[in-house]
Amino acid sequence: MVYFDNAATGGFKPDSVITAATSAMKFCANPGRSGHKLSIACLERVYSCRKLLCEYLGGYSYDRTVFTKNCTEALNIALLGTLKSGDEVVTTVAEHNSVLRPLEHLKGKGIRVKYAPLKDGNLDVNEILKLITPQTRAAVITLASNVTGTAPDINAVKKGLPDGTLLICDGAQACGHVSINMKESGIDALAVAGHKGMLGIQGSGALLFSERINPDPVILGGTGSESYNLKMPEFYPDRLESGTLSYPAIVSLGEGVLYLQENGEKHKKTVIGFTDYLISELSCINGVKIYSSPNPYGIVAINLQSMQSEIAAYRLSDEFSVCVRGGLHCAPLMHEALGSEGLIRVSVSAFNTLTECKHFIGAIKNISGRC
Repeated sequence: MVYFDNAATGGFKPDSVITAATSAMKFCANPGRSGHKLSIACLERVYSCRKLLCEYLGGYSYDRTVFTKNCTEALNIALLGTLKSGDEVVTTVAEHNSVLRPLEHLKGKGIRVKYAPLKDGNLDVNEILKLITPQTRAAVITLASNVTGTAPDINAVKKGLPDGTLLICDGAQACGHVSINMKESGIDALAVAGHKGMLGIQGSGALLFSERINPDPVILGGTGSESYNLKMPEFYPDRLESGTLSYPAIVSLGEGVLYLQENGEKHKKTVIGFTDYLISELSCINGVKIYSSPNPYGIVAINLQSMQSEIAAYRLSDEFSVCVRGGLHCAPLMHEALGSEGLIRVSVSAFNTLTECKHFIGAIKNISGRC
């Protein structure tokens, strides 16, 4: 089986990540919820992972590095916990539904949302900044499209924002693939998917945020602190981490960070090489339209002009044992902007091989020749 659906979830994990997760499942306690030695030891391990993640992404402080079960939960906290009635928000048509749906919900509560269009199929800084006004409370921008891999110059976006405008970023496709430093880029909130480029297991995610943003909790419950208080604690991370933390997922994410610190640059070169190769080879096949440019995120979006994307994806799986994703990729406005009713998304990782890439190209040639 050739796994080319890494933008949905990473199909390959380093041995160190697998070992960390399985060890945590074999012998663990509820981190920080009890006073015995094992609970405290697990809490200390969570803290070390929190510190690792914060430093790796250039976060502002360890207490403002909050663990979630995925990027969607992190974005919900950042958006639903921060934006209020009367706020104006600028976002883009390239966003995932994990941004679009919370914003659509907030529109019903009096928030105004403006959507920056694509320019020549790509995210353009000027198109975003055109919509910004002194009243804009937040710009909510993906660091990389999950459909095509197009990415804005986030430093240029920040430079063009008024001082009072928050910059909230969806890092699902970017984190782990490219260097990110929140402080240097001026990102106020960064939502992280732990199970993609960050190499953690499913159930891992995080929200990192600056002192300029103070999200209210969207989930209420036990924290192990201030248990006498029927309201949520006022301090972070406890204020946003109700319920039992996923200890195996958190330690897997910590190990993913350690692995990337040592191997990240090598992985980036490998992913760029595979992406360049696929785009080059696909451009030579009649009936294939390519929507992606070379990118470090491993994403190549294509269309077989005589076949629906879901059917092509099924045939690739059924006939050639190649896993890709067809359809809208939970990003309907992006497809509308591209004039697409669905695309085949190929997403590689550094754990794939050139042989697998060649097998995929052969499969596309076969299918496109039989459309």
